[in-house]
Amino acid sequence: MLQQSLLLSLASLIIATSSYAANILILGDSLSAAYGISEEQGWVQLLQDDLPQHHIINASVSGETSSGALRRLPALFTDQTIDLVVIELGGNDGLRGFPPQQLKENLTQLIQLSQQANAKVLLTEIMVPPNYGPRYSQKFNQVYQDIASKMAVELIPFFMTDIAPKSHLMQRDSIHPNAEAQPLINQWMQPYIVKNIDE
Repeated sequence: MLQQSLLLSLASLIIATSSYAANILILGDSLSAAYGISEEQGWVQLLQDDLPQHHIINASVSGETSSGALRRLPALFTDQTIDLVVIELGGNDGLRGFPPQQLKENLTQLIQLSQQANAKVLLTEIMVPPNYGPRYSQKFNQVYQDIASKMAVELIPFFMTDIAPKSHLMQRDSIHPNAEAQPLINQWMQPYIVKNIDE
């Protein structure tokens, strides 16, 4: 009888834990795909290590643009329920000089598709360097502010702002964060993600 009671208690605990666990989709580019380092060192894996009760799906692809992610997203919703989508995209659109309006339209559609699938959305701000020209940089950076305001999604400030100027945290290409920077990115992103899971 005692054994049966313990088994029932254990089953209840498993059910309660399972119902609490969230599926979190990280939709990003090389900044989230552990470019140049091992996957285990990347901030997304560090986040998973810190949040073992949740399932984190890293759908980030190095070189990904907002257009590429838009083509991929519907399939990512096909076989699983996603509770939270974290969108970290735009850097490659900027590197290729794509029009900010195109980026805005693509990000808007990504958010709409996620919301239609009943997922919450977090948008990560991306900024391009001023050497792209002040006019382009300003229009590009403003895209994220405009979308967050119009679509009522939380905007996470760009996690590279304090990392990029520090050479010891960057890879030799001066574009990608190194392994030492990954825990800092995790520390930056985690509170936003946890807050939106718990709400």
